[in-house]
Amino acid sequence: MTTEPPATAPATGAATSPATDPTGGKEPWPALFALCIGFFMILVDTTIVSVATPAIIEDLHADVNDVVWVTSAYLLAYAVPVLITGRLGDRFGPKNLYLVGLTVFTLASLWCGLTASIGMLIAARVVQGLGASMITPQTMAIITRIFPADRRGAAMALWGATAGVATLVGPILGGVLVDGFGWEWIFFINVPVGVLGFALAWRLVPSLPTHTHRFDWLGVALSGTGMFLLVFGIQEGHQYDWSATIWALIISGIAVLALFVGWQARNKAEPLVPLRLFRDRNYSLANVAITVMGFSITSLSIPIMIWAQVVRGLSPTRSALLLVPMAVMTIVLARLVGRLTDRMHPRILTAFGFACLFVGLLWLTRVMTPDTSIWWTVPPMVVFGVGNAFVWAPNSATATRNLPLQLAGAGAGVYNATRQVGAVLGSAAIAVLIDSRLAAEGLPSFSGGEGSGGSGALPPQVAQAFSDAMASAVLLPVFAFVIGFVAVLFFEKPRHEGYATQGAPTRVVATE
Repeated sequence: MTTEPPATAPATGAATSPATDPTGGKEPWPALFALCIGFFMILVDTTIVSVATPAIIEDLHADVNDVVWVTSAYLLAYAVPVLITGRLGDRFGPKNLYLVGLTVFTLASLWCGLTASIGMLIAARVVQGLGASMITPQTMAIITRIFPADRRGAAMALWGATAGVATLVGPILGGVLVDGFGWEWIFFINVPVGVLGFALAWRLVPSLPTHTHRFDWLGVALSGTGMFLLVFGIQEGHQYDWSATIWALIISGIAVLALFVGWQARNKAEPLVPLRLFRDRNYSLANVAITVMGFSITSLSIPIMIWAQVVRGLSPTRSALLLVPMAVMTIVLARLVGRLTDRMHPRILTAFGFACLFVGLLWLTRVMTPDTSIWWTVPPMVVFGVGNAFVWAPNSATATRNLPLQLAGAGAGVYNATRQVGAVLGSAAIAVLIDSRLAAEGLPSFSGGEGSGGSGALPPQVAQAFSDAMASAVLLPVFAFVIGFVAVLFFEKPRHEGYATQGAPTRVVATE
């Protein structure tokens, strides 16, 4: 995508003079496109493992809970440091930290593909997550700093569309790679993409002024410890029959996170999470909505992919193709949503989006049966894709529109951290729910094998029970969307009103 200038004169007061323009008077869109390559790659890796779950289980002799840890470890290592890497970008330059993060992520991807045990794969994914945590807040902070307010909505539309498409493309790309080359290639593919992203960012992204920060290391320790205890307790609860030890871990995690919030309120120097960010209603509500999106998108892929491969006997590629209608609708609607984001009240766009997400995914659970034609999955996936397009971009633009520039790094870090916290909890919760629903249907915990990727059909009664278990698991993200819908109903009109009253909005057009 590229931009075309408005058909009428730009809004007065919105332009940036070359003397104060951090891009030196250059068009900022090439820098954004370069950043989106790295951003796309790290978000693809949040969901790409889902389609490879049966293959990894069989090849590395693991079980479904072990493979869910491959995703959870990545998300946890991504979520916790992202609170401070935004500040590190302010201190050492967002471009520099972006390049360091991209390097770490790319090398860790190579390590992931070369591992031969589930333990080493999880360790490599932790390092991958650390690299990703350096990248994400820099992309959002750079957008906030290089785009004037009256063009930021269109820029955030592209950024948000990239996030939405990436989380859906992950399983599709993963299916093609697993079928064609093996599960290792879902990680090897990142190496050439990372090298290309590094070269483009080095050339196109401007070096921005830095600001000195004091770092809240106690906050990092408290947030990291609390999140680990909570996620470990939730994800391992079913494996240990919800013993007293598991409940102690969960309660301890919640208590440590409460201490973290209390410390953030007491820290008068420079807290990890400046609570004054949440005085802005739109920022607070946008964080709730993006947490729901992280939770739901991460949790829905695993049961859908297992159902497609185990019950319907589809190959990884054919299973992933079930998500194509979602991705196509998200891409097709990106230009329209980008225009509307700068012109319409965010409540209208995001509420419509969450309603479509709820309807589409609930509809899908009704067709997840052993014998329904696969073509019946297309209409609900289309509806889901419409909702996806109408949430990511408008929500991201609404979150950042009122932020002062000096809080750009912290605001971006917190926003992305809340999305990743949602993803971590979604990954942990879906592992528990899948195991519990299989047990409720009288089935053992899934460990690959029969029915996976067309290796053999399940007996009819087992297939029906397995379908019911996976469809029930998908209801978890379905009802999470209700929380997002209620939250965005309380959005208020952004204080920057140029999107509705000043000149014509920036127009985003597709290019070949």
